[in-house]
Amino acid sequence: MTKAYDLVIIGTGTAAMVASQRTAAAGWKVAVIDFRPFGGTCALRGCDPKKMLIGGATAIDHVRRMKGKGPEGQVRINWPELITFKRSFTDPVPAKNEHRYAEKGIETFHGRARFTGRNTVEVGGETLEARHILIAAGAEPIQLGIPGEEHLATSEDFLALEQLPKRIVLVGGGFIAAEFSHIAARAGAEVTILQRGPRMLPNFDPDLVEVLMEKFREIGVNVKVDTAVKGIEKDGSGFVVRAASDGQPRTFKADLVVHSAGRAPALESLDLDAGGLAHHKGRLKLNEFLQSVSNPVVYAAGDAAQMGPPLTPVSSHDAKIVAANLLNGNAQTPNYFGVPSVAFTIPPIAAVGLSERDARAQGLRFRTQHQTASEWFTARQAAEPTYAFKVMVEDKTDRILGAHLVGPHADEVINLFALAIQQGITAEAVKSTMFAYPTGASDIGYML
Repeated sequence: MTKAYDLVIIGTGTAAMVASQRTAAAGWKVAVIDFRPFGGTCALRGCDPKKMLIGGATAIDHVRRMKGKGPEGQVRINWPELITFKRSFTDPVPAKNEHRYAEKGIETFHGRARFTGRNTVEVGGETLEARHILIAAGAEPIQLGIPGEEHLATSEDFLALEQLPKRIVLVGGGFIAAEFSHIAARAGAEVTILQRGPRMLPNFDPDLVEVLMEKFREIGVNVKVDTAVKGIEKDGSGFVVRAASDGQPRTFKADLVVHSAGRAPALESLDLDAGGLAHHKGRLKLNEFLQSVSNPVVYAAGDAAQMGPPLTPVSSHDAKIVAANLLNGNAQTPNYFGVPSVAFTIPPIAAVGLSERDARAQGLRFRTQHQTASEWFTARQAAEPTYAFKVMVEDKTDRILGAHLVGPHADEVINLFALAIQQGITAEAVKSTMFAYPTGASDIGYML
């Protein structure tokens, strides 16, 4: 039996929720499909549960930094209790999401979706026919093509650990490796990061990353850059990771090996060819309206589209664009200008706007404020010497081109720079603003 809809959405994360509610509110008949619990990566397997664990690690870190400055006694992380705290948030999410869909009259299907035609999708033996289809299926770990790859744990596995293993190896040196290493090390694990490239966190300013690397060393995280993993072998109850660095073989032993080498759109199981969907190297070919170039019935949003940074606000933004184009015809295109990004290490590192390298490559003329600010009140009050910034301001226009921060409150202060960049607020206007003092935001005037 075939069921007919105005819109079928594959996925139930941020993009799916936004697009489904907007189209359903306009009177469209909408269905959503997911083979996993409803809620998507961010709420269930990514940003939110990760931040719950970081909350515990941050509390431990603050007490340890304040040793000899008032607080007394030893503190440690009780890992099972921390996981229980995380689950107090994540466990109710699927039921809440299903209830929200039901309230809006959006039909739900559980199972793997696959295209059976240009406007048909099959799930659980049922065929759904739609005027439009939105792929919002998120992302999944990339295939590394190494022997023993099946032994790799995913970021989702790490976030669900009942007990924290003693020895952890993280393969890759981006967001996941940086954040998980800071959690695990402060919880008592021995952590090693194997990064193929020359440095950690390649999406962030190299000068600020170097400042942050001192914190990695301080908490005992062993970072090996220019190190390529060649294979993983089971060794009793643990694993042996075989790698190469400077042409020399290296061996690392671990109780858990975590995939942190990047993610790609989760498209493999969808049978894109059956849907007439052009794709290349695991990515959909989309036009500027987030619409398939080969099948105008189909749109994509968020990580599945991979047109903007792989961030939750981008997924929401994409979904609003797609919903508008579906309801009113293709007229809107996404704008990723001035989207801030944060790696929630402890302390966090954040960026928005252009990097210094990109600003120079564009031939822009600008002044740069770059300083390690360990002696500023914000750092000293928190007993956190890891504090630095780099801000670029264009000479002619006084517009802020880019801001890069590491240290206490960087994850919040970066949003004020994002506001200035997105809304065209000049550096002088920001400097003349009276912020509450003493706060992280009150440092902004000295950074410009």
